[in-house]
Amino acid sequence: MLTIAVFPNLMKPETSEILRRILQFFSDRDARMMMPRERAVEFDMPDCGVDDIEHIPADFALSLGGDGTLLGICRRYAENPVPVCGINMGTLGFMADIEQDELECRLEQLCSGDYHVEQRPFLAGYVTKPTGEEQFLGHAINDIVVMKGDVARIIALGLAVNDTPLLECKADGFIVASPTGSTAYSLSAGGPIMNPMVKGYLLTPICAHTLNIRPLVIREEDAVHIHLVDMRQSIIVTLDGQETFPVLPDDTVTVKCSDLRAGIIKFADKDYYQTLRTKLWRNC
Repeated sequence: MLTIAVFPNLMKPETSEILRRILQFFSDRDARMMMPRERAVEFDMPDCGVDDIEHIPADFALSLGGDGTLLGICRRYAENPVPVCGINMGTLGFMADIEQDELECRLEQLCSGDYHVEQRPFLAGYVTKPTGEEQFLGHAINDIVVMKGDVARIIALGLAVNDTPLLECKADGFIVASPTGSTAYSLSAGGPIMNPMVKGYLLTPICAHTLNIRPLVIREEDAVHIHLVDMRQSIIVTLDGQETFPVLPDDTVTVKCSDLRAGIIKFADKDYYQTLRTKLWRNC
């Protein structure tokens, strides 16, 4: 029997119809569908509801929404790796490999095992205290962003990689992005596009008030340290744009590449460069 975890986005108007199609597809198959209990109640499917879904073994998980929905599910499964497949109900959908008009065909492939799983690295965020103590903040698939805590105020930041101080500059912040996240916020800030299977990650400044700093690609084993130069200012840290943490002026934000991996389901006929062409340059 297949066990499938389903995570529907409540805010998407087409979610109910996609759920109906999924239910119909699996109705005559040896499969168990489960959803977070609160979502199952909201979609009038109480029999599918379970508690602590991320701790229940599953063959794969279906994400019904945009890339943001899929990112959140991957973080939920960080400690219990279950491969996740995205059904695109957003605008771009870089990470989702199923479009709505091909749903049943792709579900058939999932049932027959006709897919592969890409292991994408998590970023791990920490706050390092002046005493040297590290406080773990959480994991991110796309990016960990250190940015100004006050509206319309540029901040002075210091940046180091490993034990080497690199620079001090005034900016709105820094984006530390994984290869998966290179097409997200980092791209908007002028960072390069990286194939998600490249081993490394990105440092991209946000609106730096200087012309001599550029995005930097570093190794997976490197550690990034960002701190405030001016103690009168304030910064915050965001994980995938979904979790936010305030940082004290004398703290240092540390970002490392985690040993944990998120499993993203991909199909053989979906090529990364084809995705770039159709999602980014479809009107060129």
